Amino acid sequence: MPDGSASAHLYRPKLVTIMSEGYGLGHFKRDMLAALTVAIVALPLSMAIAVASGVSPERGLYAAVIGGFLVSALGGSRYQIGGPAGAFIVLVAATVTKYGLEGLLLTVFLSGFMLTLIGLLRLGSLIRYIPHPVTVGFTCGIAVTIFASQLRDLGGLKLPGTEPGQLLPKLAMLGQALPTVSPAALAIGIGSAGLIFLLRRLLPTWPGMLIAVILAAVLAWLFHLPIETIGSRFGQLPDGLPGPRLPAISVATVLEVLPAALSFTLLGAVESLLSAKVADGMTGRKHRYNMEVVAQGIANIASALFGGISVTGTIARTATNIRAGAYSPVSGMAHALFVLVFMVVAAPLARFVPLSALAGVLVVVCWNMAEKEEFLDLLHEWRGAAVLLATFGLTLIEDLTFGIVAGCLLAAAFAIYDRVTARRSGG
Repeated sequence: MPDGSASAHLYRPKLVTIMSEGYGLGHFKRDMLAALTVAIVALPLSMAIAVASGVSPERGLYAAVIGGFLVSALGGSRYQIGGPAGAFIVLVAATVTKYGLEGLLLTVFLSGFMLTLIGLLRLGSLIRYIPHPVTVGFTCGIAVTIFASQLRDLGGLKLPGTEPGQLLPKLAMLGQALPTVSPAALAIGIGSAGLIFLLRRLLPTWPGMLIAVILAAVLAWLFHLPIETIGSRFGQLPDGLPGPRLPAISVATVLEVLPAALSFTLLGAVESLLSAKVADGMTGRKHRYNMEVVAQGIANIASALFGGISVTGTIARTATNIRAGAYSPVSGMAHALFVLVFMVVAAPLARFVPLSALAGVLVVVCWNMAEKEEFLDLLHEWRGAAVLLATFGLTLIEDLTFGIVAGCLLAAAFAIYDRVTARRSGG
């Protein structure tokens, strides 16, 4: 069976190719089982990412339903699962703080058009050549930043003012707020994270995140724990999707959010193609990189129209999809529909979920996101270490885009120096 390398450049969704090859009942059963498995993982994760991003939980669910469906239906990968991703938490939170919800939706909307344009101009293949130390550096930097952003909800801290976006001022304020820690919230948060890690080791096929969130909600309700929940902060979640609506658009607002939209576009393209590449490594197949970027762009446009946050390919959910036996993009499309069903059925119950439990879920995400072994391995070679540490440090101190650009420029400088040196020695 061909691995898809010969057609990697085509603008044809993998779904179309698979259906033309023949799709039977056995394939459908495999896809439905995988879809249910992924949806169980995506449900608590989508809410946790939205809350951590500074928006209400349903914004993450909208992205999982609308974006997740379109990424699979139109994408260039058989197995890619799209939805809200932890890597975007920092960017989304900063955008909401600076421009408000309408500004965020406009940013996602514009980044969708930019991603589509990148794919149509056949630039998707170039993004794959971002140096490996840069990807490890910004991924680890994001993981540390997200972890720091969860400390408030994890411990139920009461801050004296608005939580700063940058890491060092954030840690300073959190340190001042330590006397306000809630033992109940901290126990729920650490207990949730610990349970997820334990279930992953002992019962890896069980939905650890969902089990931890449900158990935390039951304990909080049963013992009337004095902790903040989804309901106390956001009220009851809607039990369905809203109608599509264009974000507020004007020349002034477009110019204002354009830098943020560029950052969303860069990260979205990198994360999506990185996730598709991981899926290729697990299955021995090749994704269609330009088609994948086009699909990510369309998914982000649609997510913004329905009030959702940014959408990208998600490595953990894509890997779960493959391990669960998925055969085609139908599994990703069905996973989105399952999330919608869960949303309709369980919306009244979501208000009991403790925010510290969602913070515990994201602590696990941060641990899994950080490429710890890769980070340590890259430190053994000085040039790779320099690029890695520059990207990592600047991502923490400044922001994601600054870190990626600086890391790529430093790697390029090393490459140019090597080439010039080789020419001189050869001459």
